[in-house]
Amino acid sequence: MNNITALKGTFFGLSSNEASFKKRGFNKTEHRTQAHLESIGETFIKGYNTALTTTDLENLKDTLDKLDPAICGFGYEGAAMALSLMDRITFSHNTRFNNFLHGPGKTHKYMLHVGAGWAMARLPWGAKQHLESLDPLLCWLALDGYGFHEGYFHWKKYITQKRHPRQFKNYALRAFDQGLGRSLWFVKGAQPIIVAETIRHFEESRQSDLWSGIGLASTYAGGVSIEDIRYIKNAAGHFQKSLMQGASFAAKARQLAKNMTVHTEMACMVYMGISASQAASLCDIAEIDLPQDENEPAYEIWRQRIQALAAQREVA
Repeated sequence: MNNITALKGTFFGLSSNEASFKKRGFNKTEHRTQAHLESIGETFIKGYNTALTTTDLENLKDTLDKLDPAICGFGYEGAAMALSLMDRITFSHNTRFNNFLHGPGKTHKYMLHVGAGWAMARLPWGAKQHLESLDPLLCWLALDGYGFHEGYFHWKKYITQKRHPRQFKNYALRAFDQGLGRSLWFVKGAQPIIVAETIRHFEESRQSDLWSGIGLASTYAGGVSIEDIRYIKNAAGHFQKSLMQGASFAAKARQLAKNMTVHTEMACMVYMGISASQAASLCDIAEIDLPQDENEPAYEIWRQRIQALAAQREVA
């Protein structure tokens, strides 16, 4: 390791303690669930720190692939944050990030875009230009990652006080809320009753996107029982289609990375009555011939199509 690489780890590295519920002030929950959620955070940090001190992207992939398959995606997410952060600090025009995205990390493209959003949250200047440099469709996942970051690290401001970031407007605020919804799964200790009650206290116009985030987090991260998943579905009420869309995203991310889990299968079956593989296929079907509408992002049209398809499958 050269001196520059070592300095990056020294000045930008994160302590695994940052993922502890005690450190973050999150709701305490059942021991096994809390340990699971904390291990996810620790895996993210491990991926982040590894990417900071590794210059060979193939070696980075090899290291990340040795992590627990069920949560290694979070390691890729953390790595993306580090690569994107270094690109922004050195004005490298996403060179590190894109080389990993289109090379060794391509099967984790969803998680990588989310991780890029974490870097945006840490260095918010030039956010618009940064988004424009990402994939035209998946760039909204970076804003999702931004929302998760703010909910995870600043939950009192964004969850308790229900504030929005001033620098965003229009659809960017909705993508932010989708990530904020994901963060609720961690901040509230994946406790279904508390999660549902927290969402109910937000303006109704924001609840759909928050439930979408819960659908993604509960299906991808998991950590709860089938009874909890059933409660979440019922609690979502008329926002169940958003919940299903989030679950479909989670299933697709796992299918692409070939790290499907039992809890992802379970959540898809409860939320939609279909397998995780079938849920993932909804994303592919809905992506066909997406129109370029100036009034609405293709990403949102994609999400709406997935919701409609998921609702049809559940009824069938």
